[in-house]
Parts: sequence; structure tokens; C-alpha cells
Amino acid sequence: MAGEGEGGAVDFAYLEGFVGGDRAVVGEVLDLFRQQADGWVGALSAGNPDWADVVHTIKGAARGIGANGLGEICAHCEAHGADGLAAVRATLADVLAEIAAYQAKA
Repeated sequence: MAGEGEGGAVDFAYLEGFVGGDRAVVGEVLDLFRQQADGWVGALSAGNPDWADVVHTIKGAARGIGANGLGEICAHCEAHGADGLAAVRATLADVLAEIAAYQAKA
């Protein structure tokens, strides 16, 4: 499975190692991330006065599953403003696609 070091958006080996290889827990964590992402996507708008809080939440959740690139993009957006929201949305979409592909293989 693709890890971030291999060009993937998510370092699944990190997550697997963090949970001691328990595939059921990995699946639960990824399902939770995907469910949360449904709410985040609609809130990633400069018109939302809480966009920075949403980006901050995504940053932590992304780093927790090994999506460090998304975490870095979120950190950049936090520091530089709402102009980075398009990059957050695009990278989140990439992460979600990779999670779906990973889970389809499980």
C-alpha cells in the first residue's frame, strides 16, 4: 500500500504501526475521518467565519492518520489566510480518494 514516502497522500504504515497493526482499528479510524470530512468540506469556505477552526481541526486529524501533506497545507493556510482553502479542499479530496482505495483493498 502506498505510503507518503512513496508518493501517496496518506502514510498508512504510520497509522498501522500506531495501532499495533490492528486492521479493525485502522478501518474504524479511517471511517471516522471520512465521516468527519463530510462536514469539513462544506465548512471550507472563506464565507464561513469559522473556516480557520475547521482547518485547524483537519490539520490535527490529518496528522493523526499519517496524511502529513494535508496537515502541512492546513498549517500553511492557517498562517497565510483563506486563499489557501482551495489547496486544503483539493488535498483533502486526494486523501479521501486514497483512503477509499486503501479500504477497498482491505
